[in-house]
Amino acid sequence: MAKTSICVFCGSRSGIDPAYETAATQLGKAIVAENWRLVYGAGDVGLMGATARATQDAGGETFGVIPTHLLKREVGKTDLTQFVVTENMHERKKVMFMNSNAIVVLPGGAGSLDEFFEILTWRQLGLHENPIILCNINQYWQPLIDLVDHVVAQGFADPSLKGYFQVCETIAETTQALKTKFS
Repeated sequence: MAKTSICVFCGSRSGIDPAYETAATQLGKAIVAENWRLVYGAGDVGLMGATARATQDAGGETFGVIPTHLLKREVGKTDLTQFVVTENMHERKKVMFMNSNAIVVLPGGAGSLDEFFEILTWRQLGLHENPIILCNINQYWQPLIDLVDHVVAQGFADPSLKGYFQVCETIAETTQALKTKFS
């Protein structure tokens, strides 16, 4: 994995706020502008599709990973630079993580929450040191940030948990944070 690769976890839906899809498109373009590679869930729907199409339209490399059971539901995007089909969700997350240097979490649903918490837990356990950025477009992730604060305040996690991920409010801020990590 020579090229810096950014794993993007995000929704297979676009959500109700047009700013979410705009952010996904901006992130795809930013990945290409920085000569990074997109690693994502290989769907052609929702924010996943928007990020991938923007990356491809700007001439960037794409690495998509999708489990067999989601090929139809998430409209597997087979025209990617690399397209990997896994047996299950666990394998999908593992392959995505193993092929990336950083994780960006855009707005999403239960799957994005699962991905964020698994990667955060791995970081907490010392299994990796990859940057994790929670992209808080229009305060989408604020309830999640409040929940993490609550978990810490109630003594179920050390305050260091909050240091294992960074909250960025815009794609420009996200891009700058990643550039700082990789310069």
